[in-house]
Amino acid sequence: MSIHAFSLSPAISTTASSPSSPSKVGALAAPPNNNLHFLSQRVHIPEHVYKHPAAILLELCTSTKEVHQVIPLIYKHGFYDENLFQTKLVSLFCKFNRLNDASRVFEPIEHKIDALYHTMLKGYTQNSSLDEALPFFCRMKYDGVELVVYNFTYLLKLCGDSAELRSGREIHAQLIVSGYGSNRFAMTGAMNMYAKCREVIDACKAFDRMPERDMVSWNAIIAGHAQNGYAKDALGLVVRMTEEGIRPDSITVVTILPACADLGFLDMGKSIHGYAIRSGFDSFVNILTALLDMYSKCGSVGTARLIFDAMCHRTVVSWNSMIDGYVESGCHEEALGLFQKMFDEGVEPTNVTIMQALHACADTGNLDKGRFIHQLLDQMGLGSDVSVMNSLISMYSKCKRVDVAAKLFENLQHKTLVSWNAMILGFSQNGRVNDALHYFCEMLLNNIKMDSFTMVSVIPALAELSVLSRAKWIHGLAVRTCLDNNVFVMTALVDMYAKCGAVQTARNLFDMMDERHVTTWNAMIDAYGTHGLGKSAVELFTDMQKGPIKPNGVTFLCLISACSHSGLVEEGRSYFTMMKEEYCLEPANDHYGSMVDLLGRAGLLEEAWDFIQNMPIEPGISVFGAMLGACKIYKNVELGKKTANRLFDLDPDDGGYHVLLANIYSASSMWENMAEVRSKMDNKGLRKTPGCSLVELRNELHTFYSGSTIHPQSKEIYAYLHTILEKIKAVGYVPDTSSIHDIEDNVQEQLLYSHSEKLAIAFGLLNTNPGVPIHIRKNLRVCGDCHSATKYISLVTEREIIVRDMHRFHHFKNGTCSCGDYW
Repeated sequence: MSIHAFSLSPAISTTASSPSSPSKVGALAAPPNNNLHFLSQRVHIPEHVYKHPAAILLELCTSTKEVHQVIPLIYKHGFYDENLFQTKLVSLFCKFNRLNDASRVFEPIEHKIDALYHTMLKGYTQNSSLDEALPFFCRMKYDGVELVVYNFTYLLKLCGDSAELRSGREIHAQLIVSGYGSNRFAMTGAMNMYAKCREVIDACKAFDRMPERDMVSWNAIIAGHAQNGYAKDALGLVVRMTEEGIRPDSITVVTILPACADLGFLDMGKSIHGYAIRSGFDSFVNILTALLDMYSKCGSVGTARLIFDAMCHRTVVSWNSMIDGYVESGCHEEALGLFQKMFDEGVEPTNVTIMQALHACADTGNLDKGRFIHQLLDQMGLGSDVSVMNSLISMYSKCKRVDVAAKLFENLQHKTLVSWNAMILGFSQNGRVNDALHYFCEMLLNNIKMDSFTMVSVIPALAELSVLSRAKWIHGLAVRTCLDNNVFVMTALVDMYAKCGAVQTARNLFDMMDERHVTTWNAMIDAYGTHGLGKSAVELFTDMQKGPIKPNGVTFLCLISACSHSGLVEEGRSYFTMMKEEYCLEPANDHYGSMVDLLGRAGLLEEAWDFIQNMPIEPGISVFGAMLGACKIYKNVELGKKTANRLFDLDPDDGGYHVLLANIYSASSMWENMAEVRSKMDNKGLRKTPGCSLVELRNELHTFYSGSTIHPQSKEIYAYLHTILEKIKAVGYVPDTSSIHDIEDNVQEQLLYSHSEKLAIAFGLLNTNPGVPIHIRKNLRVCGDCHSATKYISLVTEREIIVRDMHRFHHFKNGTCSCGDYW
């Protein structure tokens, strides 16, 4: 609220005595006290009144109820009109947040002393809003009350807490007009207000104009920088403070340690730790808590635990900081273990503790522990805490129980933007793309303003759909809501366009970005890799090396994968060596799997098998899965059987690996072995994932399964497909029936013709205009026959056909494929 609305002006204050008089400023060197002794010094109070039992009883009151019990005694002895009792009653009612009762005492008083106004204003600033405090402040000016410095500092604090910058500026101006522009206490209040309103430059100006500064002033400006993201400047101010001869105190240490944590300055954090020990601060629980938080965030979670274990006294904040340190460091089991220890020692968790424990459960997929914490938070009465419920929704979503998360969301009374984001992301992560989009649209219909996190939650869902028109729609929405300048939103858009087949559009967006995160580079490198543009991926990585952003493990995973899809064996080998020797990054199972894929696709099966045998870590599913895929390509029965047996041990319920082994036997005409694998699948109840292809037409997705006839245009599709197949046979297409046996030749061809991607392509050709590219999304790897047929279809129809399978993109045009038949 603007002060001008109440006609506040310097002219009104002329009824007060000179604000710059030394006696006035000097007498107010400390905040006014509410005790009776202070009032007795300001107002003449008869001795018998000051020492009366009623006055003493008021001093001892600890609740509104007790105050009301003393009031009859004040009336009985005729003291109600005494300034002492009036001021004390107003003070007590304000203290107990009973402003209406304070007003009932204040308003009837005919001759109000200034102390009553000061006390009433303090009550408004501490227990009410700026909209109520400012009118009362203006009334004080109008009534000719002599304003004191604390009237301004209380209002400035309220402006800061409410982030009311405009009103804060006006109060600051009135403070200067009233003669307090050089008052250290007042200017510290102004500085705090600007810092809380995130106006750090103005806070610095107020600080620099102070004729003298004390420890409180220095701590305030350091905190203002540290809490507003200016960690380096905060550290610089500490150096400047010491140069001016002021020794940091415990508050300085507590303030500056989070700045070291934010910057990852472990060495400086250690120096501050040493200073804290030398200064005798190492027994302060708040400093020890800040230290363990700093060590955790700087990657030394072990040191943090040593500090935690050595603490003689721990607050719940200490426990929370240590648990959070483990969670942020990826030590989720340790976090849950400490959570249990907290219970064992009888420390009652807070909502923050619960949220951290749920985070640990989510990241480890520990559904059982998550359910236990769910029961616990219900017992603690936290079921209505929206932040806790948001964490619970995220936990169930990440533990693949998005159905439970959805029920929690629907029952949530006060949904916040974070609630919607958590639910949209939950659906997106669990492959329920349509649900993610539905909730996103419902959120917009409820007039809930999206943020960047909403965008990075819903964009991956659209990327999975791989529908270019919807990609353009969400991009337009990001532009209209001014979220297209956010680095993470732009990174998600780059990734989405690439997954929708528009790799050049993705690169255009990439080049437009002023700021890039490592994930941005990773997304673009991966985009080139999945489109078979391995050389472009390599060139982009070379550009990345020239800049300040360092590659991470994901970067090298994308690089090696790109080399694998493009047959760049030597380059892939060099990057695998580089990540270890130049960047000190330890390869994970996925990196080893990509190397096996690189070697296997190139036909180096023996080298790939030896590579697996010499791995320093236990090979996982991704490693053996890549090996089995290579054995399928090159029909290597011996290694295929060895690899499949290892996969059956690791994941016995995945029917896909059984199918791959059966296909290897089939390609080698080992029909008995193939039949044995199929029999085992039947006995275990394992089924092959049915092939499914999607194509969009006029904002509607059409789904096709192999052999399906349920589509309304099925007759036309099959008839048209038959015509197309006859045309491509005439120009050289020969059906590949090697994976089908024991049935008539014409039936074999009929089975091949009904593959889902062929049906989707025929539908797309039937329902779009000549020259329009066809976009197909398939859930499995493109089979050899479909790959060959699609090349010929692109030739005879003069259409570009873009197929995204489970591994990569194939751009078919003029009878060739972008993969160069290397997939």
